[in-house]
Amino acid sequence: MTAPQSPRPSESSAADNQPKSLAATYIKGMAMGAADIVPGVSGGTIALIAGIYERLINALGSIGPSLWQVFRAEGGLRGLVAVWRQVDATFLLFLLLGIASSFATLAGMIKHLLDHQPLLIWSFFFGLVVATVFLLLTEIKRWNIGRMLLFLVGIISAVVISSLPIMTTTPSLPYLFFAGAVAICAMILPGVSGSFILLLLGAYDAVLEAVDTMNLSILLTVIAGMATGLLLFTRALKWLLAHYYQATLALLTGFIAGSLVKVWPWKVDALGTLDSDAIYNVMPWQYPAGAQWATTIGLMLLGAVLVSLLSWWGNRHA
Repeated sequence: MTAPQSPRPSESSAADNQPKSLAATYIKGMAMGAADIVPGVSGGTIALIAGIYERLINALGSIGPSLWQVFRAEGGLRGLVAVWRQVDATFLLFLLLGIASSFATLAGMIKHLLDHQPLLIWSFFFGLVVATVFLLLTEIKRWNIGRMLLFLVGIISAVVISSLPIMTTTPSLPYLFFAGAVAICAMILPGVSGSFILLLLGAYDAVLEAVDTMNLSILLTVIAGMATGLLLFTRALKWLLAHYYQATLALLTGFIAGSLVKVWPWKVDALGTLDSDAIYNVMPWQYPAGAQWATTIGLMLLGAVLVSLLSWWGNRHA
């Protein structure tokens, strides 16, 4: 089974916005949102394996000043409809609704698991990421030195990002705007977790608490930052996918492979215990609570199976 590629804009059809297809997009959005909540797992990884990544980048990359020309060419209501179609807005709307649903319903549960059952949730996502890497490697049709180097650059970049020290700060609203702009770029890149970037910048807890308490001043500030970063970043990524798809895929797959350092299940704190935030990787047999082989391997296999099913389903509903 291989990971599906999302269709080019020219391959889109009216069937893409049929109720069944939109329901599938909503569910994929929920899966992306659930992944983005976990520091170290990227929603872009889910989009790539689910077969909607390139369509997402094309849609976001089409947002810009040129839309005014599209609107003026038709004018009025017809112009608005033309703009809506130009940015594939129905697809984006249902995807965002799915992501928002995950954040609204799963943020508290996933935070609870990260705080109280970290070994379990990290094991699940470790299996998911490993399976994703193997699936995407099969999509690179012909390896050459350039693509191998890009794959290695992706791995090294993700490892370096995962190893950066976490900032401890009380974020102001302008700082949260900046953090949102940087984090959304990471969310779009498979293997680079936007939530982990928020964690590095010292803004993760503030954002997660704002989601739980519906603090609109913080949420709107972060969303504005994300929108700004998104518009600046996706146009470059859209061009790369259009002109160097296989090379870009090699780089993105490297990012995902490098993120395995962050999602390694067996972690301890600076004192080698589990009494506080566990951020240092250790060998399974060095884990204070024991390796728990049956549970961890079972959850890894579950993650691998689910991502394989998502790939198969994405192939049918891309």
